[in-house]
Amino acid sequence: MSNISRRQFLKTGAAAVAGLTIAPSSILGKSFGHVAPTDKLNIAVVGIGGMGHANINAVKETENIVALCDVNWDYAKGVFDEFPKAKRYWDYRKMYDEIAKEIDAVIIATADHTHAIITADAMTIGKHVFCQKPLTHSVYESRLLTKLRHTTGVATQMGNQGSSWEGTNLVCDWIWNGEIGEVTKVECATDRPIWPQGLNAPEKVDKVPKTLNWDLFTGPAKLNPYNSIYQPWNWRGWWDYGTGALGDMACHILHQPFKALKLQYPTKVEGSSTLLLNACAPQAQHVKMIFPARDNMPKVAMPEVEVHWYDGGLMPDRPKGFPQNKELMGPGGGLTIFHGTKDTLVCGCYGQEPFLLSGRKPNAPKLSRRVNVSHEMDWVRACKENKASRVNCNSDFAEAGPFNEMVVMGVLAVRLQALNKTLEWDGANMRFTNIGENETIKTVIKDGFTIHNGHPSFNKTWTDPVNAQQFANELIKHTYREGWKLPDMPK
Repeated sequence: MSNISRRQFLKTGAAAVAGLTIAPSSILGKSFGHVAPTDKLNIAVVGIGGMGHANINAVKETENIVALCDVNWDYAKGVFDEFPKAKRYWDYRKMYDEIAKEIDAVIIATADHTHAIITADAMTIGKHVFCQKPLTHSVYESRLLTKLRHTTGVATQMGNQGSSWEGTNLVCDWIWNGEIGEVTKVECATDRPIWPQGLNAPEKVDKVPKTLNWDLFTGPAKLNPYNSIYQPWNWRGWWDYGTGALGDMACHILHQPFKALKLQYPTKVEGSSTLLLNACAPQAQHVKMIFPARDNMPKVAMPEVEVHWYDGGLMPDRPKGFPQNKELMGPGGGLTIFHGTKDTLVCGCYGQEPFLLSGRKPNAPKLSRRVNVSHEMDWVRACKENKASRVNCNSDFAEAGPFNEMVVMGVLAVRLQALNKTLEWDGANMRFTNIGENETIKTVIKDGFTIHNGHPSFNKTWTDPVNAQQFANELIKHTYREGWKLPDMPK
């Protein structure tokens, strides 16, 4: 470990970052005595076995990969071998303590539940960050990263790569130009999950492999007994670590409605699903959110709009006029239908292959910023630009933070469905306003369905009733495990 404490370093870095106005290498030269030999970024990557590797591949030809961190060294071995000169770490905190002076930027591609803390710690010491989607695991975490983006001034990007693609641009251009009129309803769907969901919590305890640090993987979440079903990758279906199909795919599919319709906080949400278990996301779910009217744009009004989400095989109705021989589910495993007063716009995941049901081909002006490099390299560009004149990335945290609140709000709606009512949301204060003080909620711990001699038994094991307000508040802002702490929320 370095001869300064992590607390001391975070304090020093947070003070230094207030004056960020020039390129990263020069910043570090002034603050910490490090001057990069070239104008390349020195990048550290946390979580390298899956999407982290893809993110590395997008930047490795032009930038320096100087440090690699992962909790599963078997899963990460190929990447370690590819970059033998990069320093290797199990614990991102040790990496920040030891070599923060040597790095300019951090890519984070860990499990959902650790995104916020790794990202926030990087931002408070003045590092530019690229964080995979979903940006965070909770509403509070999203709000924190949004505010840190404004107070630290570092370049930020969420890994929903479709935000940099032409499909998203066209959806925005067409809607902003008034091509389909006012949008009052949007329906979105995905063919996911393709990983296990709707499962009872495993009862078997497996031996932790020597190549996996289970404690570090768990991070701020509660420490569950290890089972091989959790890691790698399949963690996303378990509530303690992931956000299910919604958190995975809504970042690609709900982004176009969020951006094109200028959405912010919903006012009302409700969710339903197949059997909801306490530990695991359901096999299929439906979420409805109501967003209030927004300021009109020059060519189109922005009235109240309801947004629907479907996954796991649930689908919206086939809209009138949809081509008979065309599959409703769009390319990339996603579907979005914008119901306008003049026309209906349909696109696939990432906004791919947008078209109007009328068959008309819009000739709208290009109102959206175009990106002619990869999603990751656009972030690299932003990292190197002067803060005062920087062109923000297409999924900069100023947008990605509020958008991710919409995504995890869908998770909240599903997990609170046992209240059997439309929940009213105060976005500014991050609280539900119509959950009574004495309301309780319980969920299924174990689905004990069996068939014996042809006769079904529908045995379910339930949690004890808990206070619904307290349960909701814990979902909004998680209580972190001892030893793990987020930076304070900026005022």
